Amino acid sequence: MTKISERSFETIENPGSSSLKVPDQFGASVEKGNKKVTEAFLKFASGAEATQKMLPPILETTSLFGNELWWKTIAALQADAEAGFSHLQALLGANSPSQILEQQSTFFRKRVETSLQHAKEVRVLSSRAVEEISKPVKDAFDKVLTDLKAT
Repeated sequence: MTKISERSFETIENPGSSSLKVPDQFGASVEKGNKKVTEAFLKFASGAEATQKMLPPILETTSLFGNELWWKTIAALQADAEAGFSHLQALLGANSPSQILEQQSTFFRKRVETSLQHAKEVRVLSSRAVEEISKPVKDAFDKVLTDLKAT
């Protein structure tokens, strides 16, 4: 059988750790952890401040473009209503079925052209709005990337 060591567990010493070194190591580790937590908090606070500065221009731009889009839509609806009433008057004044068909086809063609023009204006306005709204976000993102590359 195997022989059990003559030394008891109380007499075995670990040369790597001394009772005097443990408090110093623990204190250094706590200090290092504190430093990392403080750095993380400062980065978080800086990010929150940057976000807070970024929001007002985004909200203002969104509001401006929203108002412009609203007024364009109201103008288009008003033009559609006026064109519909004018068309109805023209239909009531028609003398023959061929004149009614001609007025109908002219009306529908103009409505389609007007709708396409309105859609084009809305698309241009929307793309301009997205560009303007995303600009502060893009700038902040670029700043974060440059800060990360610097560290």
